[in-house]
Amino acid sequence: MTSSVRHVTIDCADAYRLGTFWAEVLGGSLGEDDNPGDPEALVKTPGVSLLFIQVPEGKTVKNRLHLDLQPQDRTRDEEVERLLALGATLFGDHRREDGTGWATLADIEGNEFCVERSAAERAG
Repeated sequence: MTSSVRHVTIDCADAYRLGTFWAEVLGGSLGEDDNPGDPEALVKTPGVSLLFIQVPEGKTVKNRLHLDLQPQDRTRDEEVERLLALGATLFGDHRREDGTGWATLADIEGNEFCVERSAAERAG
């Protein structure tokens, strides 16, 4: 018997606030028992769940692990614009003139993640 990933855990300063951001990003939902000020928040998605745990220390270096997002119903660039409107910031732009590449963003606590091209963009 092997193990499976139950959820990805992310240290943060404000679990509920960051969980709310990622629930919006992923079209997921917070657990019914998650409330502002709680030290943990669980974001449930059709894929893997994300668990945010409040810790006293802040982020100081580049992430050793990050999420790569692939838009399902819009283009990469449309998704980047949507995420920027939610409060993400553009951390590194690796998009090329020929339409390939990705954008690296940071969430509202500075955790980096990437937005890749959609499946439709890859097929085109």
